[in-house]
Amino acid sequence: MIDGVIFDLDGTLIDSMKIWSKIDREFLLENGVEDPPADISDIVRKMTVEESSQYFIDRFGLLCKKEYIINRIEELVRIEYEENIPLKPYAAELLDFLDNEGIPYGAATATYKKLAESVLSRCGILHRMKFILTDQEYPLGKNFPDIFLGAAEKLKVPPERVLVAEDSLHCIETASAAGFVTAGIYDEISAGESEIIAEKADYYISSLKEIENIVRNERI
Repeated sequence: MIDGVIFDLDGTLIDSMKIWSKIDREFLLENGVEDPPADISDIVRKMTVEESSQYFIDRFGLLCKKEYIINRIEELVRIEYEENIPLKPYAAELLDFLDNEGIPYGAATATYKKLAESVLSRCGILHRMKFILTDQEYPLGKNFPDIFLGAAEKLKVPPERVLVAEDSLHCIETASAAGFVTAGIYDEISAGESEIIAEKADYYISSLKEIENIVRNERI
């Protein structure tokens, strides 16, 4: 029985992962890193904002403070979230389906809260979310289950009846170990992990539309 849904944001509800790849490299270039590693975004997307900022300092010997990195990267991506990044295909229609079924949902994301709110507001779905949880409330990030368990509490549904929709392997592993039903969603940026995600997740899907079938099947 699926009685609640927790959505990831980047790469799951919104099509933003390519933006982050560009921004990470842009930030490093402007701070004197002449040839940023091609896989830098693959590394830091598994980290919280605090962790990734410290990682940049430690790995590349940056002289700036962690707070500067956090604020500068938020500044670089803000216009994309406020003006350009779209929803993933079928996102709005899926929320319509969940509303019609009386299934509550919210978002758990490593993205800056202001950015998450701005993109969802522009796309017209912020008011439909029961909550948006971020690293601000759960600084351990998605390598630990706290953020998912906190979301389940807000949904007032036990983990075994909550579907977690994610595009990243480490998030699927964390949610699955905590007892949630998991749906791995294909995204181009995480395609290299797709086979492992398909093994670890309860479901592996290529489109948000397929979540309707998951909910129906689980509720039979």
